[in-house]
Amino acid sequence: MEIKNLTTFIHVAEMNSFTKAAEKLGYSQSTVSFQIRQLETELNFQLFERINRTVALTEKGREVLKYAYQITLLTRELEESVEDEKEARGCVCLAMADSLCDSLLREHFPDFRRQYPGITLKIIAAGTEEMFRLINHNEVDAILTLDNHIYNTEYVIAREEKVQTHFVAGADSPLCGRKSISVKELVRYPFILTEKGMSYRRMMDEKLAGMSLEIQPVLEIGSTGRICALVEQGAGVSFLPDYVTREEVKKGRMGYLRVEDFEVGVWKQLLYHKDKWVSREMEAVMGWCGEREFG
Repeated sequence: MEIKNLTTFIHVAEMNSFTKAAEKLGYSQSTVSFQIRQLETELNFQLFERINRTVALTEKGREVLKYAYQITLLTRELEESVEDEKEARGCVCLAMADSLCDSLLREHFPDFRRQYPGITLKIIAAGTEEMFRLINHNEVDAILTLDNHIYNTEYVIAREEKVQTHFVAGADSPLCGRKSISVKELVRYPFILTEKGMSYRRMMDEKLAGMSLEIQPVLEIGSTGRICALVEQGAGVSFLPDYVTREEVKKGRMGYLRVEDFEVGVWKQLLYHKDKWVSREMEAVMGWCGEREFG
């Protein structure tokens, strides 16, 4: 039994598609089909049901998948133990909140390139719902969410932490000198916000809706860096996670507003699917993200 056939089997099983597995592995579809037939012949039973172009594991196939994961993991561990340390190489795809893209790549990507020159990163900025669609279809390796706390046995939580959020205004705004501001008063000010429905913006809107309040922003834009710059210039008020605004507040360019009875519980979580085969490259990227993004 060849390891490469087991690796192909894992990819077909995870993607429910011979075509997608072939694209991922860089094989022709006929090669993938041949490797699966070869494996089925050796085992003497069918691994997949193929009906009307759909592909699904048989009961025996699900049993084999568990062993395939164990065999490939042991094989990888054996290779790493008997060979000189090799440079991690390959492509790892992450989906994450847009504001996390800004902080992670702007501040830390050069360090990543120095540490892992053989790894190519593909980053997809997406909302939480789209992230889970991508991870459930194995179109990304892991996701970095900024949302309500997510716990589901389908996913492994690699790292997590609660994120503080604040309403912010430019340092020259009279709001910064106030000891207390009511939410009802604050929503009358011009706001600059991230897109409606995106993570902490959605959570803020839901909290306000529960208070029968609503914000009509004068500007919606995905870049938190641009939002900070506009808030500093006095163009409006915003609602942002502290990791985005912390440095500007320290430098005295903007300030946190003391808003009465308003707290949003935002969580940053690094997740991957429980059935995902964690490659050496994926493990390295998740470790790097964990070191840079979590306290």
